[in-house]
Amino acid sequence: MSVPVIEASGLAKSYGRGAQQVQALHPMDFRVDRGEFVMVSGPSGSGKSTLLAMISGLLTPSAGAVRVFGRDIGAMSRDAFDRLRLEHFGFVFQGFHLLPALSALEQVSIVLERQGLQRAAARRRAESTLVRVGLGARLDNLPSELSGGEKQRVVIARALAKQPQIIFADEPTSALDSENGRQITRMLRAAVTEEGATVVCVTHDPRLIEHATRLLRMEDGAVLLD
Repeated sequence: MSVPVIEASGLAKSYGRGAQQVQALHPMDFRVDRGEFVMVSGPSGSGKSTLLAMISGLLTPSAGAVRVFGRDIGAMSRDAFDRLRLEHFGFVFQGFHLLPALSALEQVSIVLERQGLQRAAARRRAESTLVRVGLGARLDNLPSELSGGEKQRVVIARALAKQPQIIFADEPTSALDSENGRQITRMLRAAVTEEGATVVCVTHDPRLIEHATRLLRMEDGAVLLD
């Protein structure tokens, strides 16, 4: 059997102590194979964003372990994990995390330069990806000059331009109208089918759910069995 892209064992998260302890995620196992488009759905507070944050290394679990490409990310040094994340992860979260002094083009190209691309090549790929998400006329605009939906598309372009092996997405179409939402959905699906990427996505959007290769439903910090 091939090594999974992501494998979590006994993964759990709690906050507080004693009688005040809240179990955000009950112990669970979780596996994602290469080329999957996994959707995680559930009501607010169900633990789906907590799960996403832990398997992407942004949140430390209270128990259990997460392995990415067979490596325990909890046992990695900070530098080693940062390199793994830079080279292989793409993030599309609800918080835009855009640098206020950089244009849309620079937001994307600076990440590619950190990956090792020469500046000219980074800018060409950044521009091409921004055009694909419908921002060809907004390349030089700062975040303060962009709408919420446009900012979200910059974030998506930044993730896709890296050509990552894994894309972690938390409500990636939440700030988009129906047409742009469908466009981004198609692009995420193409990252899987054409580029061999793996996508793990938290969403309530049925446009995304219908493209999933697997759907996980969560409630009260646990995965519901179908």
